[in-house]
Amino acid sequence: MSDLLKRIIPCLDVDRGRVVKGVNFQNLRDMGDPVELAVRYEAEGADELVFLDISASSEARPTALAMVRKVSRALAIPFTLGGGLRCIDDIYAFLEAGADKVCLNTTAVSNPDIVNEGANQFGVQCIVVAVDVKRRKDGVYGVYTHGGRRDSGKQARTWVQEIAARGAGEILLTSMDRDGTGIGFDMEITGDLARTAPVPVIASGGARSPQHLRDALLGGADAVLAATMFHSGDYHVGQTKAYLAEQGIPVRLDY
Repeated sequence: MSDLLKRIIPCLDVDRGRVVKGVNFQNLRDMGDPVELAVRYEAEGADELVFLDISASSEARPTALAMVRKVSRALAIPFTLGGGLRCIDDIYAFLEAGADKVCLNTTAVSNPDIVNEGANQFGVQCIVVAVDVKRRKDGVYGVYTHGGRRDSGKQARTWVQEIAARGAGEILLTSMDRDGTGIGFDMEITGDLARTAPVPVIASGGARSPQHLRDALLGGADAVLAATMFHSGDYHVGQTKAYLAEQGIPVRLDY
């Protein structure tokens, strides 16, 4: 395992200005105000935050930009904004509003050149590509888009290699089969991509306990994303990091 510090990243799915959470991308329920939750997680010791605007559209864009400005004023830790970014101007708008990184998903699949363009214009450190995967009937992990509703026809490993070569600074890997289930990360695909990808891999989808985070980090992930286990109050970020440190996983504890 690398000696680089492993990152704990709470994820906030935002729908029309409110944080929500569901199971397998469905049955959403309200979890609170994004700025209030962001401030709480920073105080608890979160290394970064990810906001995914699941209601992203041209109509919802002003609401999302206003949220990013508020979050930027309130936080010192880095945060990423994803959802509905369709062009370089969208990337610029959210970075200018205060996001440290942007996360591309459907747009990267439909227009892979945007990864190159974004990396060239803003730097690879600003470009995260989200890869939503699901195991197909033949056992191969496919890449899905449009909030997990469409099979892109791409295979996970080849797609990750391509977007890394195009300039993605990180991969946000989400197992759709595990999302919101609380049964732990899909370590078959997470471990495979963490070992083979030339850029950092953030594991997402299925975490419910500190033990799940430990498994992903020991399995090679550079960072772990979690939502429900933190939003629910069942686990505190700081306590979780203390547990991981006890397990021999290098994490930041100076908060």
